[in-house]
Amino acid sequence: MFARYCAAPDQMRHKTRRKIGRNSGLLKTHTIDSATYREAMSHFAGAVHVVTTDGSAGRRGVTVSAACSVSDSPATLLVCLNRNNPHNLMFEENGAFVLNTLSSIHQSLAVAFSGKEHLTQDERFALADWETLDSGAPVLTNSMASFDCRLIDTKDMATHRVLFGEVTAIRTAANLSPLVYHNRGYHTF
Repeated sequence: MFARYCAAPDQMRHKTRRKIGRNSGLLKTHTIDSATYREAMSHFAGAVHVVTTDGSAGRRGVTVSAACSVSDSPATLLVCLNRNNPHNLMFEENGAFVLNTLSSIHQSLAVAFSGKEHLTQDERFALADWETLDSGAPVLTNSMASFDCRLIDTKDMATHRVLFGEVTAIRTAANLSPLVYHNRGYHTF
């Protein structure tokens, strides 16, 4: 069974592909334009994180919502970073990163690390207290959870680079409400 997602006719290009398997035949697919896709994804609620790195390439942190668990054995997660920003190469060059999951008290920190306020990296990091665990990458001391990772692989996909990290240390806090990004805004519950 296939779900079919379509945009308005003026927002798509048609292509035809032969599908192998049960009910084989021609299956029309559509390439959705980026504006339509971004609008639909704005309805996708996601946890907000600040991903950080530090090492010979320098210290960097950015706000992300595109992160998730890959496996629990070995503990592995992924983070998606925009390839159009050359500074994001620091994560690869340092070979380590921390995924810091933000709570409801961190909205201003999420905005600062998003780059919308045009703060330097030093100004961003000065807004909170940080420590280190295994890799030396910054760990937000009052995050909901922090996952210290050794970079094990990368994969370029369209505009983003997917970083895969094996978790080497974890720090968690109890009784915090998450910060969520939904409909182009931050929310708590």
